[in-house]
Amino acid sequence: MTRLFQPTPPPSDHVSYQLLIRVHKPVRLRIGALGIQTLPAGHYLYTGSARRNLESRVRRHLRQEKKLRWHIDYLLASPQAEVTAVFTSTRDECLWNRSVKGEVTVAGFGASDCRNRCGAHLLRIPEEKARQLLE
Repeated sequence: MTRLFQPTPPPSDHVSYQLLIRVHKPVRLRIGALGIQTLPAGHYLYTGSARRNLESRVRRHLRQEKKLRWHIDYLLASPQAEVTAVFTSTRDECLWNRSVKGEVTVAGFGASDCRNRCGAHLLRIPEEKARQLLE
C-alpha cells in the first residue's frame, strides 16, 4: 500500500485506492439513486478502483468542481467532508474493502457494480484507526 502525496503519481501497477475522509458534522445528502441519506460525523474509508488512469480518477475526486457522477462525488461536494489522505494499492478493490473493520452507514454506497456483496465501499471507521492510517 502506498500513501499518495500530491503530485507523486501512484506506481503503474496500482489499481485500487482508498480515500480517508473526515466528516466534520453530520451531513444529510441526496446521493444519486440512493436518495437522501444521513452520514454521522466521523472518519470514513472509501475504496474504489480504476483499471486505467488511477491517478486521474483520484485527482478528479479531489477537485472541487466536477459533475456529480459517482456516489462519492455527492459526499465530497459537501463542505463537511474533507479528504485527509489517499492510499493506492495493487490489491483488488473488494478484497481491500472487506479487510477494513468498519460500519456501513449507507447500504450500497459506492458498490452499485460490486459483485462480491461488500454491502458498501464507504465504511465508517474508529478515530483510532484513522490516526493509525495517518501515521
